[in-house]
Amino acid sequence: MFKINLNNMQFHAHIGVLPEEKKVGQTIQVDLQVKVSSKPKDDKLSSTVSYADFYPIIKKIVAESPVNLIETLAQRIIDGIDNEDDRIKKVKVKIRKLNLPVDGVFDNVEIEMNN
Repeated sequence: MFKINLNNMQFHAHIGVLPEEKKVGQTIQVDLQVKVSSKPKDDKLSSTVSYADFYPIIKKIVAESPVNLIETLAQRIIDGIDNEDDRIKKVKVKIRKLNLPVDGVFDNVEIEMNN
């Protein structure tokens, strides 16, 4: 078993409960960790899971998911990645909202979910 990590993928998303979040949108960052149960035997991509397939899946989910909660988006990403290949055994997603309409000084808000 091994892990594949994709870090700091950035997307523009319309996620949030407040009307301005839905209208204007905001930048989010997504980290993905996938545990894969396979051993590449012959140095061919077909013997493992391709990390190149993950970004387009996440991009599509973000584009088609104007949700209220980043937890909902995280679950949709987990489901989408998990369904991609039977050799995927565990999916962990972190999502960060960078620009928040909250009165305070901080870099971001982040949630982490896994299956």
